[in-house]
Amino acid sequence: MARPSSYPPELRRRAVRMVAEVLGDYPNESAALRAVAEKLGIGSAETLRNWVRRDQVDSGQRPGTTTEESAQIKAMKKEIAELKRANDILKAAASFFAAELDRPHLRS
Repeated sequence: MARPSSYPPELRRRAVRMVAEVLGDYPNESAALRAVAEKLGIGSAETLRNWVRRDQVDSGQRPGTTTEESAQIKAMKKEIAELKRANDILKAAASFFAAELDRPHLRS
């Protein structure tokens, strides 16, 4: 399970907006990311780069699985696992009761 972020969502949104705003002031994206990360006290420019990429995917500017789609996939995988467990329990119960019906019973 992923570790919760130590950065609040508002800081993330602000940092992504700042990168988009100052991108033209720097020779490349890496320089802009480093500058914004330093100004906002973000530990690593790589962290900020990941936020920018995630925002680009979510807004449709870059191909990939959006945050919403990832959440749906995760929920569906969890549901599938629960259904498989329930199915296994039902199969075991059915074979147990079928075996009970096949045994000869002595009636007194």
